[in-house]
Amino acid sequence: MSDHDAYFEYLKGRSISGLFYRRLLLYPRLCRNIRGRALDVGCGLGDMLAYRPNTIGVDVNPRTVAFCQKRGLEVHLMTGSAIPFSEQSFDAAVLDNVLEHVADPVPLLTELRRILKPGGALLVGVPGERGYQSDADHKVFYDETKLVTVLRGARFACSRIFHVPWRSATLSRRMRQYCIYGVFVRS
Repeated sequence: MSDHDAYFEYLKGRSISGLFYRRLLLYPRLCRNIRGRALDVGCGLGDMLAYRPNTIGVDVNPRTVAFCQKRGLEVHLMTGSAIPFSEQSFDAAVLDNVLEHVADPVPLLTELRRILKPGGALLVGVPGERGYQSDADHKVFYDETKLVTVLRGARFACSRIFHVPWRSATLSRRMRQYCIYGVFVRS
């Protein structure tokens, strides 16, 4: 089984309670931070795309792209860090549980700067300690400081940081779904 096939099967193993959590609690909270035409990078099975109108997806996994397209969602295959859209074509972008999978985030963040309009929002979510440890494909652990530093280095200004469900060192260590989110603005 290829890595793409294995990861696709892993994503399909999501629970019904996890789906309800995303649709009823997480996505409404995330969507308050993005406006206009948005790009979901690493869109997986397309749950965010199905939830939020005016959102397009990209993913490096051909299996997830085909799955989303069969669902009637607009999703494009991404090769490496190259995003297949023209400059300044989006008002917002989402990297939800993606950045930790990328050993060198600079090429991807450079591409996101390119496709975002000036003043566009980049919403980045990274897992807490338990979530980070639960996936062998995770390459870089981000705490708040590292997240802000890396995005600042890519010329994104931090607008706000929030935690889901709320800031808690205990939840970070014990809850797989615990995440740190940052809203960053393209200057």
